[in-house]
Amino acid sequence: MAFLNALPGAVAEGLIWGLMAIGVYISYKILDIADLSVDGSICTGMCVCAVLIAAGVPAWVSMIAAFLAGALAGTLTGLFHSALGIPAILAGILTQLILYSVNLTVLGGKPLIQISAREYPLLLNMSNNPHAILMAVAIIAVVIVLLWLFFYTEVGLTLKSTGDNPDMSRAQGVNVKRNKIVGLAISNGVVALSGALLAQYKGSANINEGRGAIVIGLAAIFIGLSVSMKVKPNFVVSLIGVVGGGIVYYVIYNVVILLGLKTDYLKMFSALLVAVFLAVPYLKSAYFTKQKSLRAVNPSSKKEEGGNQDA
Repeated sequence: MAFLNALPGAVAEGLIWGLMAIGVYISYKILDIADLSVDGSICTGMCVCAVLIAAGVPAWVSMIAAFLAGALAGTLTGLFHSALGIPAILAGILTQLILYSVNLTVLGGKPLIQISAREYPLLLNMSNNPHAILMAVAIIAVVIVLLWLFFYTEVGLTLKSTGDNPDMSRAQGVNVKRNKIVGLAISNGVVALSGALLAQYKGSANINEGRGAIVIGLAAIFIGLSVSMKVKPNFVVSLIGVVGGGIVYYVIYNVVILLGLKTDYLKMFSALLVAVFLAVPYLKSAYFTKQKSLRAVNPSSKKEEGGNQDA
């Protein structure tokens, strides 16, 4: 009964983090860049959205502003990496550190700002989970459609080629450095947009929010994509799978909490869950490779089985 009561909240929050995982998918899977700045940009989205809503700005305008703020953060990471030659992981860490000061400044030096649904017209909040789920699904659907339209334009296709084979793309005259900056801007913009939804859902923005967001994002990606190992899904199906992975992650997360795991161990649980789903593709590949090797070494076993069946 406790699990059923907690399920709508887990689904709602899983959808929001699934949107964040879409942003991580763009950088990690499409651009092939491990971008750690998302831990800061999701908090930036929360802070910008919460401060603007508290100032009387409509929620949807605040969300657009949060997206743009996240895009600026991603642009900074891209410039560090592409223009200055800093490795992607270090560039993300530098942006993350910068964003901590930026987010604190946005909050006016305070570690927390609250935006209660009773005082402000929010698009969603945790006091009404069914409505929050519907609103999150609608926003995610719009984001997926827009990304699908963009990534099948000429610019979007060159972004994909940049991640698949940067050397070949460069030889074809593609501006790889510019594409990385644009891709990281879009990625962090989507992450910040999820932060804006999370701030409204929780009714607050905390300077410490977002720590470990990359772990949740990777967990959602590998949970969502591990179910389609044999058949490569198309772009839209992959994004839907990533969102589904976010929901599964938070349902498991809530089950673990209900089982009585201490909150001190939740980060460790998240990391181990990611490790498990990271290992699944490798273990499956190793298993099928071993089976093929055994058939190649002993091809007669299959014929004997067929002969026995005929007999």
